[in-house]
Amino acid sequence: MSTDNSNTTNFAKDIWHKDKEHFTHPWQMFDSFSEEGSLVMARAEGSYLYDIEGKRYLDSVGGLWCTNIGQGRDEMADAIAEQIRQLTYASPFVDTTTIPAAQLASKISDLAPGSLNHVMFSCGGSTAIDSAYRLIQFYQNCRGLHQKKHIIARDGSYHGSTYLAMSIGGKKADHPPEFDYKRDDIHHVSNPNFYRATGFDTQAAFLDFLIDELEQKILDIGADKVAAFFAEPILGAGGVIVPPEGYHQRTHALCKKYDVLYVSDEVVTAFGRLGSWFASEEIFGIVPDIITCAKGLSSGYLPLGATIYSDEIHGVIAEQGRDRCFANGYTYSGHPVCCAAALKNIEIMERENIFENAKLVGDYFGEQLKTLLDLAIVGEVRGYRLMQCVEFVANKETREDFPANIDIGKIISDIADAKGLMVRPIGNLNVMSPPLILTKDEVDFIVTTLRASILEAMDSLGYNA
Repeated sequence: MSTDNSNTTNFAKDIWHKDKEHFTHPWQMFDSFSEEGSLVMARAEGSYLYDIEGKRYLDSVGGLWCTNIGQGRDEMADAIAEQIRQLTYASPFVDTTTIPAAQLASKISDLAPGSLNHVMFSCGGSTAIDSAYRLIQFYQNCRGLHQKKHIIARDGSYHGSTYLAMSIGGKKADHPPEFDYKRDDIHHVSNPNFYRATGFDTQAAFLDFLIDELEQKILDIGADKVAAFFAEPILGAGGVIVPPEGYHQRTHALCKKYDVLYVSDEVVTAFGRLGSWFASEEIFGIVPDIITCAKGLSSGYLPLGATIYSDEIHGVIAEQGRDRCFANGYTYSGHPVCCAAALKNIEIMERENIFENAKLVGDYFGEQLKTLLDLAIVGEVRGYRLMQCVEFVANKETREDFPANIDIGKIISDIADAKGLMVRPIGNLNVMSPPLILTKDEVDFIVTTLRASILEAMDSLGYNA
């Protein structure tokens, strides 16, 4: 027995060392990583992860907003394996396709709102945003509007990590000075976060300000120059910001008024996160011109993104298009194995009525998390269904932030890890986006464990409960 334990420990140390020495992680913090390295995960089942030493964690992060149907499903593995045996790959370029790619494009068009009947596949959310940007440029040039190229997005937004997607995003923490960004034709308006807004007594007054600001930004740039507005229905990595009621309908109306394309970035919110296929129409009452999605499209089983756009856009770019080439795409656009995984994922969602669980348990999740508001450092609990955030403050009355060097979100998440719960720390926040199969009992575990973790952190920092 001792020999087996010794071998396991040595293997774990070896993997930890190899990772620390050779794997440069997304958003790696060089100072802390050089000392602490990574928590190595070895397997998963349903909503749970197991590290290399066998410790179990309830993954309330859902991977990264993505493990919607839960992990380890045999029928997903079977569908992927069968497609590999049938056809692993064929080039998607120009005039070759595969059965899964055609079927998935058709299925997505059926599920998408309005006339969004055309799909470009990519490898994830960032490349879906890149494809949307290139489509917008192509579309405006096809219309002869060669000056109409400027993009407006929001402060605090996150749209991906490629050069272009990160430039469109408005999270200051994701714009370290060592990177360069495209700035000449990308603009930002205010974050629709009422909790952090100053000078507004009501959400209605704040909403009026946001709409006036967007309109003035369009006019300042010149409506003849503004091509598109990029907006997440709920800002995700920016802190799970739910805009004031009516925000999307009014911004959408402004875009229509000034001939500005509306891009709904649903990389996080699509495929069930909020209890619907797409949040844009079903929850927020708009039909955008373009929707980007990824994550829940395959529930994280394989990398896949999609950019879905309207008949109206397609009619323009394909008009008299005999000599016109849309030179955009990727080697793995519509990869047959990834598309087969997405088709099976959608089938499971439909068959098991998973969205009803997301609604029922998601609403319960939000209600139970709000019980944490009695704690002295919990400033706000916000979100919608299975997309939630707890914001921590040093002073509840003034909403003063903790100093950055304290990193309160990380302190609490580290304590929660030790108790078998994974939450995502983002500065002063703990963000949660669990699988759509979450149960009420698991919600109770999350809330109870998070409360205990917050209290332990408060005690260590000298706060009274």
